[in-house]
Amino acid sequence: MSESVSGPRLSDRQRLAWLRLIRTPNVGPMTFRQLVNRYGSAESALAMLPELTLNGGATRAVRIPSPDEAEAEMEAARRLGARFVAVGEPGYPALLRNMDHPPPLLAIKGDEGVFSLPAVAIVGARNASLAGIKMARMLAAELGAAGYAVVSGLARGIDTAAHQASLPTGTVAALAGGLDRPYPPENVALCEAIADRGGAIVSEMPFGWQPRAQDFPRRNRIIAGMALGLVVVEAANRSGSLISARLAGEQGRLVFSVPGSPLDPRAAGTNGLLKDGAILVTETADVLAALAPLAGAPTPSPDSLAEPEDFSSVPPPGDDDRARVVEALGPTPVAVDEIIRHTGLHAAQVLTILLELDLAGRLERHAGGSVSLV
Repeated sequence: MSESVSGPRLSDRQRLAWLRLIRTPNVGPMTFRQLVNRYGSAESALAMLPELTLNGGATRAVRIPSPDEAEAEMEAARRLGARFVAVGEPGYPALLRNMDHPPPLLAIKGDEGVFSLPAVAIVGARNASLAGIKMARMLAAELGAAGYAVVSGLARGIDTAAHQASLPTGTVAALAGGLDRPYPPENVALCEAIADRGGAIVSEMPFGWQPRAQDFPRRNRIIAGMALGLVVVEAANRSGSLISARLAGEQGRLVFSVPGSPLDPRAAGTNGLLKDGAILVTETADVLAALAPLAGAPTPSPDSLAEPEDFSSVPPPGDDDRARVVEALGPTPVAVDEIIRHTGLHAAQVLTILLELDLAGRLERHAGGSVSLV
């Protein structure tokens, strides 16, 4: 499945700076991109972080991972047979890089050639019924035979069945913890088989990171972002699979649902998705027919890795400017453009102040780019 890929790549020095920046507390994918856009490079952004954090109202300077710590994580990846791939590089999953705020760096183990296949995500209940597991296996095997990669989250139940059935044709597992901490433990062997048999395992989390409950929605976002569509086989109300379905819809992906008995609580979520407009799936042909127009569409080219020009000509914000922005904010989300218009400040100044508040843990970002004070 491997294929030769070429294109722009980060230098070793850039990759180290990217890793240090994304591993800094309060720096997520959106903040990472804004920092690099504002200061021209990850290295320059790292140099500004202490000042930005204190300006945002933090009581102490942010702890930035040292070059030795970042190099140690890179060495851990090498020992595992993995590597860090940046969002603009060849080998980064094509659809993932085109969603809002993709992970700047993705740890990948396995065959990057699987990312060249059109992909479908299959998710569902951990405590799946035998009928649900049989359906997941059938869908995964037949989608794989039709030339699709199958993406899932390595969880018990439906995820495991989907991965197992698509091992011969290519499957991708997105992890909620570090690549060296696959969860659940009983799927360690499956995780290795995926990487060894033409598939891949991916994670945005640090090596050594044990997954927590709040990490699974981040993993679900990656699952949804890597695929043209997402199939939910079984899901109770308020399940993680419904979070995946919502994220897929927000990213413009197709959402499919397998109906179930109204008497089975494991089908309450999937039946609810159907009521909300999800595409009904009773056989693989239902998925293939809906995805056919999308599967042949050209994949947008990678983002440029060229580090943008900074805004050094714009004067830095002063204390009065910060006060005006904070005054304009509150617990209700507000669009950044509205803050700029209301304050009359340069966009770069407002974005800098928002970065300061974000790094200090005082800002919450919402869907659509709006922000509020914590």
